[in-house]
Amino acid sequence: MAIQSKVKKHGRPSKSGYRILAIIGAALGLAACGGGDDPATGNTDSQAPASTETAAPVDTNAGAAAGNGIIDEAVLRQRIKTLSSDAFAGRAPVTEGGYKTRAFLIDEMKAIGLMPGNGDSYEQAVPLVEVTVDPAASALTINGITLEYGPQAVYWTKRVEETIAVQDSEMVFVGYGIVAPEYDWNDYAGVDVTGKTVVMLVNDPGFATQDKAVFNGNAMTYYGRWTNKYEEAARQGAAAAIVIHQAKPAAYGWGVVEGSWSGPQLDLERPDGGAGRVAVEAWLHEDEARALFAAASLDFDRLTKSASAPGFAPVAITGQTLSANLTNTIKKSVSANVAGILPGATYPDEYVLYMGHWDHLGGGDAATSTGRDNIFNGAVDNATGTAGILSVVEAFAKNETQPDRSILVVGVTAEESGLLGSAYLAEDPIVPLSQIVAGINIDAMLPTPPSKDLIVVGYGASQVEDILEGIATARGKYLRPDPEPEKGYFYRSDHISLAKKGVPMLYADAGIDFIDGGTDAGAAFQADYAANRYHKPADEYSDDWDMGTLIDTLSIFYEVGATLAYSDQWPNWYEGNEFRAIRDAQRPAP
Repeated sequence: MAIQSKVKKHGRPSKSGYRILAIIGAALGLAACGGGDDPATGNTDSQAPASTETAAPVDTNAGAAAGNGIIDEAVLRQRIKTLSSDAFAGRAPVTEGGYKTRAFLIDEMKAIGLMPGNGDSYEQAVPLVEVTVDPAASALTINGITLEYGPQAVYWTKRVEETIAVQDSEMVFVGYGIVAPEYDWNDYAGVDVTGKTVVMLVNDPGFATQDKAVFNGNAMTYYGRWTNKYEEAARQGAAAAIVIHQAKPAAYGWGVVEGSWSGPQLDLERPDGGAGRVAVEAWLHEDEARALFAAASLDFDRLTKSASAPGFAPVAITGQTLSANLTNTIKKSVSANVAGILPGATYPDEYVLYMGHWDHLGGGDAATSTGRDNIFNGAVDNATGTAGILSVVEAFAKNETQPDRSILVVGVTAEESGLLGSAYLAEDPIVPLSQIVAGINIDAMLPTPPSKDLIVVGYGASQVEDILEGIATARGKYLRPDPEPEKGYFYRSDHISLAKKGVPMLYADAGIDFIDGGTDAGAAFQADYAANRYHKPADEYSDDWDMGTLIDTLSIFYEVGATLAYSDQWPNWYEGNEFRAIRDAQRPAP
């Protein structure tokens, strides 16, 4: 990402930070003029629905008034203050602060009256592995010419092996590297890339054409995410996969690539040790890609343009071969998601999910030049969301009337390392994914003054938004769509792990159209946080925080969940959404 304040201390852009950028972009724009699995093959566990079939329209009022849904401000404050205190040392996974955070969450869930969310345990162990390429002992070459690690290319492996070797692999340009049956699109049609190196573009053909009839037009689909491209390359049997970086379709400059994918790369420890992935994954600077195509007598601009047209056929990069030798350092560890359940009275095996990541960046206690310690307390990111999911489920627990459906609350780990806790939850679910009615992800809620709007990232995704809109309207608020859908912010936070497995997920937050000061004031508030506190030791709780908007937003999230928890509705993705087919397969019509 081009904005330096959006880069983590280790380089990788935070997932919640992308949403903050989107909100700032919306506010600044108005003021000026007045982020593993392919959605086509996701989880399809099928359990016969116990209530209304999934394709039915939702009743946006059903159950919304059930219970009082009161969020206790004093308790919410204390939870945020505790989680973001120095005693929790920045809540990094697999540290004393991380263990303390997990224990705190378990104690709070027990006090609320929640049952263990994972069988007889409140925890779901999340095995992690860190693989670090040693650039001095590694090399990636094309026709014997070594690419400089960092300025020209960045590469790594998802295979948990100390050494990786690829020798003289033929290279093929596969356009956008997409296989999307619902769009009648297959960039691998007619070619066998087994053992070869695939080279592909970032984003998807809709962005390139700006044609709403192509994919989703300007708005990125999940097929445009680089994660899906590497995964598809593995499914096709490639030996290596290279994504060509271009700043506009990627939505960030090369500096973010260089900073984010170099150094230690944390991932889930998978049963196959990553053997199902390609041996080498890489980003290639556009200048080097142009040179590669020229060496094969190929017209880079013409081919990239043709890649966005239906019927594109893969093109061999004749005479060019890739070789790679990677030397890796491997570290393994185990963190945990923390989960609790408030059982439902009528449909206890159906779940409304509230989720937020409990981890942050950690840090030490040495004084900095500013006189502040260097603990990354993460009060906003994401002590607010972690405390928020507890306070919402507590509101359900205090109701005189037990919800018809169960409320599942999960604090996920390792979001800051690449959505790993939520990814593990999606790959090894503690309840059947087909039985999760819908979910709300709460991440980095700023203590803003009152606003007239709610930001919905990925606006236009599912029927959960219909419920949200009805509740927001009743409270005098309007929904503001993500202003930059082409950048794919919807695919860059924890909810996407469940979404790409079919579960309708909502990712929203308080808006930027302040009652006092409008969008100018909203822009200034957001920009101040981004510049001075986001992913810095200064992200600390203050007793001076105005909690009104946080409580109002959490109350809205409660009502959205209550609409589903006190009913038998099954919202779905909107027709045409890339995750609709997965949900339909999970919950076929009776």
